[in-house]
Amino acid sequence: MMNKNKITLSLTAALALGMSTNTLAAGFQLAEYSATGLGRAFAGEAAMADNASAQFRNPAMLTYLEGTQISVGAIYVDPNIDVKGNLQLNDQTIDQTESRDIANSAVIPNFYISRQLNDKATLGLSFGTNFGMRTDLGTDFTASMFGNQAEVHTVEINPNLGYKINDQFSVGAGVRYIMAKGHFGAALPSALPAAVSGMLSPQQKYIYDQGLASKNLKYMEGEDNAWGWQAGAAWQINSANRIGVSYRSAVNLNLSGHASGLAYNNQTLPGSLPLELPASAEIATFHQLTDQWAIHTSINWTDWSSFEKLEANIPALGSHSNDLIKEENWKDNYRFAIGTTYQVNSKLALRSGIAYDMAAVDEAHRTQTIPETDRTWLSLGAGYQWSKNLTLDAGITYVYAKKAHLNETDKNINGLASGLLQQPTKLSFAGTTSGDVWLAGVQASYRF
Repeated sequence: MMNKNKITLSLTAALALGMSTNTLAAGFQLAEYSATGLGRAFAGEAAMADNASAQFRNPAMLTYLEGTQISVGAIYVDPNIDVKGNLQLNDQTIDQTESRDIANSAVIPNFYISRQLNDKATLGLSFGTNFGMRTDLGTDFTASMFGNQAEVHTVEINPNLGYKINDQFSVGAGVRYIMAKGHFGAALPSALPAAVSGMLSPQQKYIYDQGLASKNLKYMEGEDNAWGWQAGAAWQINSANRIGVSYRSAVNLNLSGHASGLAYNNQTLPGSLPLELPASAEIATFHQLTDQWAIHTSINWTDWSSFEKLEANIPALGSHSNDLIKEENWKDNYRFAIGTTYQVNSKLALRSGIAYDMAAVDEAHRTQTIPETDRTWLSLGAGYQWSKNLTLDAGITYVYAKKAHLNETDKNINGLASGLLQQPTKLSFAGTTSGDVWLAGVQASYRF
């Protein structure tokens, strides 16, 4: 039975993780660490030191913060992502299906604190997230057997230290403790297309129609904690120009929990899903053009080429416990951003930015499970110094996701779960994904 049911936990995870690629950054990465940066499309972040949040992108920027500073905020993410196309049986279209608003809205909170120890060293602590998503396609979507629900939720605790070597050079480093949990699921659609229903025996059709067997093909939930690190440096070329670089290590998770569904004879079995959060790096610049105008730029790289395959581990399956489900063959992703800040007066600063986020997969490898595509960011923001010690920031961004074609074909799918279709059957889904996202954030920063 297991050889007939290759719509597995990992394949479903790929669907879910891929949906976030259309909503935020590439892959299942989140860029939203502060409302201050949001207002300039996160341009120049590794070279900026607006408040204590600066340490999240480059711990070396801690050396630019005086005294004790606290920054707290949140970003609201409102995605509008749709998937539609044709479900095919043996290369013949049998149903046109669509799922709208598959990526759920979310609030991404953050908290940062920095403490200057002396004129050389500054400590910092951050609470935020760099990866996460949640999707739900429902079972009215007749391609739900390729995956219909998923969530990845991470919280990152990140202590840092910045050290000023001299007036020109600073360095910084920190450790990252990641707490992650998630669930993934694939299910039979609530109504089988007529062409599929017609292939069932009367007994099978009765069992399906009466709901006498679970319609979940596979479902898994699990959690894990893991460690990583980050490091950065800054070069103050002169009073008006600065360059910053930073690097965040890969973090290897093994989401351990339990699996269930028709493919496991409705049993609940222990299982796990290895998931790597990839390494990333940034080079950024800051240029003070006049007393009022500044410009900042960033180039970001993420090591998505490490995402080669998805493989679930279900020990109860014995010799088949390590089940290679899907070759992904992603490529490294690059993000380019440019932003500006205009200091209207001593209290008010206006920000804007534009960014281009490249897809982490070639056209030949794009599928329904991971509909990765290019994104364009357009951002506006403002900062207001309410008092000598308190600054309030806000930002808003519109993200446009380029329409992408999908072509999901898995020759290992020889029938639906539990032998629902007894004869050799090829199911596939061909369609498109499209959408956009609105982001809005607020931040409050206090200096002691």
